[in-house]
Amino acid sequence: MSEAIGRKVFDDFEAISQYVDILRDRGIAWGLIGPREADRLWDRHVLNSVAMTDLIAAGSTVIDVGSGAGLPGIPLAIRRPDLQVTLLEPLLRRYNFLVGAVDELGLGDRVTVTRARAEDHDGRYDVVTARAVAPLPRLLTWCLPLLRPDGELLALKGSTAESEIDQSATVLAKSRRTAEVVVVRAHPEAEPTQVVRVRGKH
Repeated sequence: MSEAIGRKVFDDFEAISQYVDILRDRGIAWGLIGPREADRLWDRHVLNSVAMTDLIAAGSTVIDVGSGAGLPGIPLAIRRPDLQVTLLEPLLRRYNFLVGAVDELGLGDRVTVTRARAEDHDGRYDVVTARAVAPLPRLLTWCLPLLRPDGELLALKGSTAESEIDQSATVLAKSRRTAEVVVVRAHPEAEPTQVVRVRGKH
């Protein structure tokens, strides 16, 4: 069912299928994806990653912090060819995985892989994405310096989203930014996904 939804979501279904195969094979072998996730790659990882697609403006520069196995950065890049995506990953094994995956998928013209920690990276982006990286208060201290003044942080979160926003009140106030939980779906038939959206005060 989830793969069938993927066919409706991705224009380049061949590329996303190839990526799923890479996750199922090398991603599990290298320990980036748990072996129990093999049957849940489409709904729990790929469709979850692109649920935020409509929140990102056309032609945006995106940095995926703590990219790991490339989630959500690689599915976003395949779903949205208009985006320029940087995959930021400090760990060598994950960095090597990402370099290989981007090369195999032919995404090198619009996806860059950079090995660094967020707090050491020098760059400014329209959108920062993060998935399963850190609690929101810590994530904000790493990611807000990477945003352009009108940029946004989109953090994929689970049931703790609202409480993490409450815990981030001080950081948000100091940075003059607001946070809200947005429930989105990759497709009307897909599972809902919670995204914490952090923006400057308008």
